[in-house]
Amino acid sequence: MCYDNSQYAQCSDEVLIDRLRAGEPRIADYLCDKYKDLVRKGARSMYILGGDTEDLIQEGMIGLFKAIRDYDCGRDASFFTFAELCINRQIYTAVQASRRKKHIPLNEAVSLYAKVDASGEGDGRYLLEELSNDPGADPESLVLDKERVSELEKRIEEALSPFEKQVFDLYLTQLSTSQIARILGRTEKSTDNAMQRLKAKIRKLL
Repeated sequence: MCYDNSQYAQCSDEVLIDRLRAGEPRIADYLCDKYKDLVRKGARSMYILGGDTEDLIQEGMIGLFKAIRDYDCGRDASFFTFAELCINRQIYTAVQASRRKKHIPLNEAVSLYAKVDASGEGDGRYLLEELSNDPGADPESLVLDKERVSELEKRIEEALSPFEKQVFDLYLTQLSTSQIARILGRTEKSTDNAMQRLKAKIRKLL
């Protein structure tokens, strides 16, 4: 058994949550401190969609609190996976609400010049390169000026369904298809299908 903060690290998250619910409130502070970097990571990834970093971190902490409150070891995966889902979902929901409130157009929230990392290996390719299906493509040769970029972005927004737009937003934050599916509460297959559809639509527009 673990009895103080210095020994919490020796316990699994699942055991700690059981003990928290049995009457050890200090464990909540320990878990918040343990996963604060996961919150910061989520805030950084969602920053491209708009929002102040500190506000996004606060939303991420709310998501972490909800994870601690709602985690069910008999139903959910590991606490880490559940916490990551809750954090990213909370931040994304906050960004979406903020954008609806402010009526921010697509070209003020994301850009086709944004760098994405769909491979997860840090290649830092531009979105236009990724969608053009040409590894050697130069973004400047695909779109010549910002005015045309803005027009193209508006056309993309009009072409995508609401679900495809959500997938597109989260794709820009470098999340994997499985992560996007969990955040949106959809199956991985339907999310992947939406990804393929939106890429096809954007390639036609390019």
